[in-house]
Amino acid sequence: MIKLYENGVYLLNGSEIVEDGQDAQKILESKMSQVPSKEEAAENTIAWSILKDHNTSGNMDRLRIKFDKLTSHDITFVGIIQTARASGLEKFPVPYVLTNCHNSLCAVGGTINEDDHMYGLTCAKKYGGVYVPPHQAVIHQFAREMLAGGGKMILGSDSHTRYGALGTMAMGEGGPELVKQLLGQTYDINMPSVIGIYLTGKPVPGVGPQDVALAIIGAVFANGYVNNKVMEFVGPGVENLSADFRIGIDVMTTETTCLSSIWKTDDTIKEFYEIHGRSEDYKELNPGAVTYYDGMVYVDLSEIRPMIAMPFHPSNTYTIEELNANLMDILDDVEKRAQVSLDGAVDFTLKNKVRDGRLYVDQGIIAGCAGGGFENICDAADILKGKFIGSDEFTLSVYPASTPIYMELAKNGRLADLIQSGAIVKTAFCGPCFGAGDTPANNAFSIRHSTRNFPNREGSKLQSGQIASVALMDARSIAATAANKGYLTAATDIDVNYGKPKYFFDSSIYANRVFDSKGVADPSVEIKFGPNIKDWPAMCELPENLILKVVSEIHDPVTTTDELIPSGETSSYRSNPLGLAEFALSRKDPAYVGLAKEVQKAEKAREAGESMENALPELAPVIEAVRTSWGDVNAQNTGVGSTIFAVKPGDGSAREQAASCQKVLGGWANIANSYATKRYRSNLINWGMLPFLIDEGELPFTNREYLFVPGIRMAVQNKATEIPAYVVKDGTLKPFTLRLGEMTDDERQIILDGCLINYNRVK
Repeated sequence: MIKLYENGVYLLNGSEIVEDGQDAQKILESKMSQVPSKEEAAENTIAWSILKDHNTSGNMDRLRIKFDKLTSHDITFVGIIQTARASGLEKFPVPYVLTNCHNSLCAVGGTINEDDHMYGLTCAKKYGGVYVPPHQAVIHQFAREMLAGGGKMILGSDSHTRYGALGTMAMGEGGPELVKQLLGQTYDINMPSVIGIYLTGKPVPGVGPQDVALAIIGAVFANGYVNNKVMEFVGPGVENLSADFRIGIDVMTTETTCLSSIWKTDDTIKEFYEIHGRSEDYKELNPGAVTYYDGMVYVDLSEIRPMIAMPFHPSNTYTIEELNANLMDILDDVEKRAQVSLDGAVDFTLKNKVRDGRLYVDQGIIAGCAGGGFENICDAADILKGKFIGSDEFTLSVYPASTPIYMELAKNGRLADLIQSGAIVKTAFCGPCFGAGDTPANNAFSIRHSTRNFPNREGSKLQSGQIASVALMDARSIAATAANKGYLTAATDIDVNYGKPKYFFDSSIYANRVFDSKGVADPSVEIKFGPNIKDWPAMCELPENLILKVVSEIHDPVTTTDELIPSGETSSYRSNPLGLAEFALSRKDPAYVGLAKEVQKAEKAREAGESMENALPELAPVIEAVRTSWGDVNAQNTGVGSTIFAVKPGDGSAREQAASCQKVLGGWANIANSYATKRYRSNLINWGMLPFLIDEGELPFTNREYLFVPGIRMAVQNKATEIPAYVVKDGTLKPFTLRLGEMTDDERQIILDGCLINYNRVK
């Protein structure tokens, strides 16, 4: 089904693979008169050419990228624009689209959601942006329909910013990276490795894009095969996939932890642009005659079968056939994994979902940027036509990804088929993906064609005893399960005629409802602020030395951003930094906020010129022990803050709040064995937090202990990579070493200034 090459590969004429190795040169010479060097062949990737066109540094090893367009949704755009305003924003320099697809329900909470929507509309008018009202489209579908273009680059403040199937290299990052673009700065990275994803064969009927995506994720996530690299989809199998099918695979590349994705394009993608009235945005993209990839994932599409990603990660994959054949053994394994993910906080089992040897499901969801596409929903409707989901616990909700898709479903009759089956069809909304819509009941099991199934996400609030579990599946198998009234069923096990109706896009829906400034700013517009839209608190620059208290210690193999700052109900405080920070780590380590705020008392006293020891009495013996070895350590040269240790934090969402909430609570650093994604590490840096590393298996400190990091400011200035540090315990200092990893000069200066806001103010 899937093969990972151990070495790099040469791809000849887009179809023939030659693995790099002892005989590679001979094979190449036998096939062509002139063989390019490996370096020359690496420049023949589609990714390399697009990055070159957008690089402003003149050095392809050290990229400084400027993007063509920016996108944000209503969990992230308020914080981004507030940060940019604090740094002197006058006008959006490139098209910036503000969608309202996450907090669309206008619920009362910390911030009434509609307050943020009005903030977004007035900012689009004032600074020259585009505003997409609630329920019109999820962020990524709007970008596909209206923004993507061949050879272009888009930066979005949502991790699933992926439009590679349409020939656009897109990246999802934390808000501060968009702030940099709004202020005319660049996205700075080393030239990433490029991994070829070679597709061959053709999917069998009943297999959908989520099945292919989950198979790939299961093969590459744990081993980091594509981590922070670009996935480039090539091979003869690409032409056997529709545009919607390619899009459905592409959006899920985020769950591999890759940096970005890009696909070869052809007449199928040309037709996509023509359907959407943007034929001028199509560009044919192909790798060169001889192209070198740093690795290769070989995927035989004809061998892919309906997949399921069991709780609690998209990489926990099985075929549905395998699950049904080994049901109790796999459910036992899921329970063991849950003990790690849930820390034993609740009793968890799915074995009670087994009825007469079959797995019963409580809920099905087809939604969002992954599942809400036209073809997915049409195929699901064809499966359900004339059938009924039943009147037991099982429910089915379908969320088309945009209003144009919804309208076409109404016109071609699929909407009626779905409603008649008992499914509920709702408007474009991302809520089911992050726990704000169709939240499962306690102990319920939900199958979803959405993007993630992390713990502490959809319907889980462990400190309140609430647990729900989500498995990821393709829309077709979800519909097959619904047709069997909730009993898990693969779409390949049923007989159905897929009608494959043609899609017609009605652009008037957006023309009549979306506000588009056409890039013209109106400085006279007053921004509308709701009462809970707050400015960022002041943050000081990095002091000469740091005293850090470890206030959380997490030993899970991977810690998601949903565990660092939960989604769902916490998003009602998304525009209030202090209010949102109260939820930091609340579902993973409920003691964290109180401990961090206690330590912060000392730092606030220091900045006010008051006694740190009086504000935090437990600090007095720590400072005394440090002074015994280091002399004059005082409030003028030494800051006090908190830090957390996690094995591999930052998998998942691009939400900057995972880092900014720690900063607001007085955090100065994270300590990890590695960081799951570049975007989380970037978020730490942009909020002035030190992304420390420590060797795996080495943990010289424990939770609640104090650390002393002398000369940290000078170490950052001098580009040191190894940082001497000490555990302060029982009046003694025990040495150990922290590492910082590679950082750009700008990133170091951001750390020194205390955060990106300060950095831009200084500039």
